[in-house]
Amino acid sequence: MTTFALVAAACGNDDDDGGAAPDMAGQADAGDTGDDGAQEAPVDEAPSGSISGSVTISGSSTVEPISVRVAELFEDVEPDVQVTVDGPGTGDGFKLFCEGETDISDASRAIKDSEAEDCAANGIEFVELRVGIDGIAVMTGEGNSVECVSFNDIYGLVGPESTGFGSWSDAGTLGLDTSDLPDADLDIYGPGEESGTFDSFIEIVLEDIADERGQDATTRPDYNANADDNVIIQGIQSSDTSFGWVGFAFAAHASGVKLLDVDGGDGCMGANADTIASGEYPVSRSLYIYVNKAKAAANPALVAYVDYYMSDDGLGTAVSDVGYVNLTDDAKGATRANWAGR
Repeated sequence: MTTFALVAAACGNDDDDGGAAPDMAGQADAGDTGDDGAQEAPVDEAPSGSISGSVTISGSSTVEPISVRVAELFEDVEPDVQVTVDGPGTGDGFKLFCEGETDISDASRAIKDSEAEDCAANGIEFVELRVGIDGIAVMTGEGNSVECVSFNDIYGLVGPESTGFGSWSDAGTLGLDTSDLPDADLDIYGPGEESGTFDSFIEIVLEDIADERGQDATTRPDYNANADDNVIIQGIQSSDTSFGWVGFAFAAHASGVKLLDVDGGDGCMGANADTIASGEYPVSRSLYIYVNKAKAAANPALVAYVDYYMSDDGLGTAVSDVGYVNLTDDAKGATRANWAGR
């Protein structure tokens, strides 16, 4: 877990290595698939430079770099507001949020019904704000001959029936329609259960196959799990025949790894900003922040920060600065309307 604190005395540092995504600026206004036709809604009055206070954010390590970048930009406008951001994972963030311990919860998936019920039981009302789009990169070592994997392949490698499999070729022993995978050592690195990336990967890739086979929708337990995306990438780099997955922004410029194409049923497709935004790349997802309504009503600093998040600096510049794909203008309008209508 990495904690970022931005205060008036010190500007933020883009080079913090505790989860900051590689810079992929220039992806602003790439498309996404939802909320077409939503009308732009005005947010509260722009920050004035006269507000003081603090904002506490926890949750997804994937969304963390966006919230940190927004805080860095916001500091130039409201230097007396202290914004603290940390990224223990989406699930852990929601636990804190639903206990009233944080103002904002970063999330790389939508809140689960059980988590929303926990919030309701504690009297926590929230507003959900979609802020960007990310793909989940599926990777191996750069020396591996494999170029593309299907959802069946991935299930055979890391699904719940794959416990103990030590070779790529073992994926073909489950009776699924799999590719001709090599007889090579299988070293697996990925996020743990506390991560929204873990949940999204299961929901997108593994869940339907597991349900059809009467299995729990989860991964095999015997792999190298870590909450830090950079540690996962280091693990993948350590073996030519490794297998792993992290958020695309963390993988896009990593050396010593190969991004695999993924076949979700419509042929092999590589991960890049355009295919993630269009939905052609089959392993992609929306990114969110959740704001405690009562805390917003009582804390002008929190409102000012989220107002800034909803601006073009937040939903545009900050998202693209840290390597994620921007929402369409219609989707940005829908997010701003959600915030304005809280």
